[in-house]
Amino acid sequence: MSKSVISSDQAPAAIGTYSQAIKAGNTVYMSGQIPLDPKTMELVEGFEAQTVQVFENLKAVAEAAGGSFKDVVKLNIFLTDLSHFAKVNEVMGRYFEQPYPARAAIGVAALPRGAQVEMDAILVLE
Repeated sequence: MSKSVISSDQAPAAIGTYSQAIKAGNTVYMSGQIPLDPKTMELVEGFEAQTVQVFENLKAVAEAAGGSFKDVVKLNIFLTDLSHFAKVNEVMGRYFEQPYPARAAIGVAALPRGAQVEMDAILVLE
């Protein structure tokens, strides 16, 4: 099976020993995105703005892979405060249509750079 690195300058650059995404066959495994503005590499302020930025970052990587949110089969959401979950659902509704991807929402003690939300995803390209 062929494997290739996917990257987009419209999403934050990888700041460690990982790639923004790896495509293996027709499956794309996207690394976790936190709400960094790709131009400044600074965290955006406010929970809703952070959630929007994470979706925008994931969208950019999906597009670099030749896909879109319609191709997402699994989405993992990591939150430092699960009381924000209703807001995540609201924002997610702006980006996804039915059939929605499978999803997990996990409460965590902390995220990189003090982010309140992080997400990763798996896409299957037709």
